[in-house]
Amino acid sequence: MPTALRWLLSVAFIVQMYLVMALAAIVFAIPAIVSRDMAFTGVHFYCWWVRKSAALLVGLRSEIRGQVPQTEVIIAAKHQSFFDIILLCSVLPRPKFIMKRELIWAPFLGQYALRIGCIPVDRGKRGAAVTKMKADVQKGAAQPGQLVIYPQGTRVPPGEDKPYKVGTGLLYDQLGQTCVLAATNVGVFWPKHSLIRYPGLAVVEFLTPIAPGKPVPEFMRDIETRIETASAKLMHDAGWSR
Repeated sequence: MPTALRWLLSVAFIVQMYLVMALAAIVFAIPAIVSRDMAFTGVHFYCWWVRKSAALLVGLRSEIRGQVPQTEVIIAAKHQSFFDIILLCSVLPRPKFIMKRELIWAPFLGQYALRIGCIPVDRGKRGAAVTKMKADVQKGAAQPGQLVIYPQGTRVPPGEDKPYKVGTGLLYDQLGQTCVLAATNVGVFWPKHSLIRYPGLAVVEFLTPIAPGKPVPEFMRDIETRIETASAKLMHDAGWSR
């Protein structure tokens, strides 16, 4: 496909994606206020639409592998683009994310994120941010769901290295919950700093869960090795090479 046509289709996909976000947010607004379950219904509909329209407009198909968590667990996930959030939200029954605080001001997205139980964190304050995050998570424990955290703290494009932050281990230790790891290759097709979306098969893969009770240092080494290894394999299978 010519580059100009791919660029035009990518822009068309992005524009309609945000238009549908606004439309869905308005349609589900009152039901979402009345019921948290209806807020999840709106989120699931929107994520389904993005996956379908990505396949139709830019040839970006998507697939979920592994056993999708249904109960209250921590999910430590690789984060490469907005699309891995879409994939996770499309299949998790009640996802709630540790998210950067600035996103609460994003139109529609921020309001729905708070309604479904996402926990905003000020990433610039380091130690204070971790303390507040732990307290906020504990306060939100009454809201059932799957708590998604990105151990690297931000989107990390393929080929870049960024250390895993201990906050994930501290939450795992504090909550005493099973932790499910999630690998992905979506950054190969949905670059961090580009409007172009590439065709292919984007995958989020749930890995074997880690039971509660591991020492935090051992837990952190384990999740980094397993997530990075599985993500590297998915990217390699998608044709990416470092």
